[in-house]
Amino acid sequence: MESKNEITTYINTQPIYRNFIENLPYNIKLKSRARALRKAGVLSEVIFWRQVHKGMFWKIDFDRQRIIGNYIVDFYVKTLGLIIEIDGSSHNDKEEYDQKREDYLISLGLKVYRISDLRVKHDLNNVMMELEKYVIEEFGRKC
Repeated sequence: MESKNEITTYINTQPIYRNFIENLPYNIKLKSRARALRKAGVLSEVIFWRQVHKGMFWKIDFDRQRIIGNYIVDFYVKTLGLIIEIDGSSHNDKEEYDQKREDYLISLGLKVYRISDLRVKHDLNNVMMELEKYVIEEFGRKC
């Protein structure tokens, strides 16, 4: 069993500690839908993916369109128990659904970080710096 005190990476010399959540529920019936979403390639998700895939973001491994329970999340960082959602027009008028979904994910011990679709398209450098800061704040230890 892995220790909660295990360092998964460093960001600017700051250690980032694991927050691996074991035994997450998985609805296999969503597998083909998740695959279709990956292939569809929403522009903001593709732009973000190019910044984080293959460990490009501080050697952190991101999964795309990951099934958790009865939901498909945009991005998932398994070592941190972190979900990243890019909110575009598909989230309009779905506040109640989104809140129920987020409450469920948080109840599993996961953290949810939201980014606006427009900010990914038009302010990517700041989006990535803010994500970096969030990861340090949530998963780093202040000395």
